[in-house]
Amino acid sequence: MGRSINLEGKVALITGASSGLGKRFAQVLSQAGAKVVLASRRTERLKELRAEIEASGGAAHVVSLDVTDYQSVKSAVAHAETEAGTIDILVNNSGVSTTQKLTDVTPADFEFVFGTNVQGAFFVAQEVAKRMIMRGNGAANPAYRIINVASVAGLRVFPQIGLYAMSKAAVVQMTKAMALEWGRHGINVNAICPGYIDTEINHHHWKTEQGQKLVSMLPRRRVGSPNDLDGLLLLLAADESQFMNGAVISADDGFSL
Repeated sequence: MGRSINLEGKVALITGASSGLGKRFAQVLSQAGAKVVLASRRTERLKELRAEIEASGGAAHVVSLDVTDYQSVKSAVAHAETEAGTIDILVNNSGVSTTQKLTDVTPADFEFVFGTNVQGAFFVAQEVAKRMIMRGNGAANPAYRIINVASVAGLRVFPQIGLYAMSKAAVVQMTKAMALEWGRHGINVNAICPGYIDTEINHHHWKTEQGQKLVSMLPRRRVGSPNDLDGLLLLLAADESQFMNGAVISADDGFSL
């Protein structure tokens, strides 16, 4: 007998949902039956995505969120629960990067990358977790899921993106710390570490000489697409992953081996 992931009755908050992986994550969770809350600074793009999801029979809500602003985080999570109900799943996806040598990193660069990738991700997870903990769900089978989107760069350093790699390494350790502390409250915290994925932000790069050179170095000479992460996302969001807590999983086609 076949078996599929069913997220009906679940509410999922996805940060950075206006494009790229965040957009795909929202679509996939909605297709699995979850009510999705789309969060980003670019609310016009979120409204377009909401319309697409609703046209496909799903349920979606839009909230404005700047993860670098603590008050925006608190307001967005409160708004999300007012609009959609209590959050069962958080996909902590917002992230930024720079390309430069470490000797060229400025304080502004450091604040830009760490402010979003580390501080922002931490306080979004904290605000959601506080609400989950207050609901007192200490069930034997954990009911809540936090999925932090790290990167293979958090496990293996690459040239020119050292600052980004440092920030994602922090997300990896943050995931383990959250899993250890919050697991007893019925919250499972895991991390996805994607490899090179073709999205609208970097699509042009893969056609350049430098991009083609990078592709030639990959184990199977190919770049991933957002839908290559669908199965892993659904697994970590599902009730069936109740025994997975603190896992840091690479989805990079073998690049980090």
